[in-house]
Amino acid sequence: MEEYTGSKYEGDIKNGRMEGKGTYTFPTKTRYEGELLDGMFHGQGTLFFPNGSRYVATWKEGRAIEGKYTFADGLEYEEEDWEYCDGYDRRFYTEICKGLKPAGRSQLTNRIPPREIPASCYDTGDGFYNPNTRVIVDYNLKFLRNADDDEHDWIVKTCRKGWDEIVGYRENPADKYIKSNTNSSKTSSN
Repeated sequence: MEEYTGSKYEGDIKNGRMEGKGTYTFPTKTRYEGELLDGMFHGQGTLFFPNGSRYVATWKEGRAIEGKYTFADGLEYEEEDWEYCDGYDRRFYTEICKGLKPAGRSQLTNRIPPREIPASCYDTGDGFYNPNTRVIVDYNLKFLRNADDDEHDWIVKTCRKGWDEIVGYRENPADKYIKSNTNSSKTSSN
């Protein structure tokens, strides 16, 4: 089967299927290292992505039950209360760790120089997304996947666009709350 899919497997085999511990490499060069059962990821295992990021997870019958995604720069994704690089604080992880650079050209991405995005597309971090076709292609323009509604919404809201757009200042709702409480405590103490 490997010769048909372009994938590669090295590891334990039982009854002609991947079972035990092994390494499965996808044609995209994403690599899974860990436990397998009846040809599926099952138990503890890690996906290593070509860009240097990784996903350490507990798997059951080919599906991740629980896991942790770590970006190539060491930033760990938090599913709850994710505030990294949002509309109110656009700093990149490298800027958070090493501080902002002196005045000059803005850092548009964690990659320097930033990747050029095709017109009307978004940079998803693993490729480009065209919202008209809802297709994500890798940086060599090879098909990766179709975006579902949730991923589409996230990309359009969060990812870097292939065009310039003036967004202006957005006040953080938390700052607004703090200001209103600070002002009300000043007036009540007078």
